[in-house]
Amino acid sequence: MKQSILDGGIIITKIYLDNCCFNRPYDDQRFLRIYFESQAKIHVQEMIRDGRLQLVTSYILSYENSCNPFTVRRIAIEKFLRTYSSYHVGADKAGKIKHIADSVMSCGVKMKDAYHVACALEAECKYFLSTDDRLIKKYNSERMLLLNPVDFVMLEDE
Repeated sequence: MKQSILDGGIIITKIYLDNCCFNRPYDDQRFLRIYFESQAKIHVQEMIRDGRLQLVTSYILSYENSCNPFTVRRIAIEKFLRTYSSYHVGADKAGKIKHIADSVMSCGVKMKDAYHVACALEAECKYFLSTDDRLIKKYNSERMLLLNPVDFVMLEDE
């Protein structure tokens, strides 16, 4: 699994967050699960800002965010993606992404989710974060771990 190595031999892990993960802090925080997932996602964003993780973005993520009907949310997410993206999977790779996504969909994953997973696989991410339980349960990969943000934070704390 490729990861970036910075000066001094420090390994920085590539991570992909799907759209539902980015939007989690805007959901109703009265529910404990949503609150914990939001806090974990915010912690992950701090790790990205601090340079401890490399954020991978994609044309699929950008497109999906552009469809967000909530202007404030859309702009905040867009700004974070633009500011902190270390690697972007562009539309120039659409053919390759479609091929990978077709394979992911064969496991029962919905099309939109499969395209996100395909972009993360193409970028050789170590982690894919989502709050979508169905996606996490449906797709298993030896190349990349699909995790809920809470599970990721707990794994990183070990």
